[in-house]
Amino acid sequence: MDHRGIHWRALSTFDLPVVEAIAAVVHPDFFEDTAIFAERQRLYPDGARLLELGGVPAGYSIGHPWTFKALPALNARLGAIPPDASTYYLHDLALLNTARGTGAAAMIVGETIGHARARGLPHVSLVAVNGSQPFWYKHGFRVLDLPDLAEQLASYEAAARLMVKPLV
Repeated sequence: MDHRGIHWRALSTFDLPVVEAIAAVVHPDFFEDTAIFAERQRLYPDGARLLELGGVPAGYSIGHPWTFKALPALNARLGAIPPDASTYYLHDLALLNTARGTGAAAMIVGETIGHARARGLPHVSLVAVNGSQPFWYKHGFRVLDLPDLAEQLASYEAAARLMVKPLV
């Protein structure tokens, strides 16, 4: 996708150092080792995307099929993509300040939803952090309150919420 110098492309292993650098700026309180990004990119390359603005990296998105209502722990390996995945889990969307307000986030959210739909998954789910709930709400995601997940959500941050967008 290319629009006014905004280009989302496949993320390669060569991009992992820049992903780590962007994550350190955008999500300093949610540290994840480069090995976590590398594993997700290896397990599900179709869900690993890098944003370039005028050819300069400015963000990334990482997602993968997963089990609905089961949250991958922060900074933990997945091991494998479940063969009976029941949701598309958007693990991370991070944009540097230079990319905010460009429409790049809406582009990748639309691409992600289209990808999940094409795979026949019934919804996209994510953990909203850093006050991002209004952004996700604007894109049709709604909070799913599951008391059984409260402790796991709190491991992200006190305000973390599971959000889901139905696709069917």
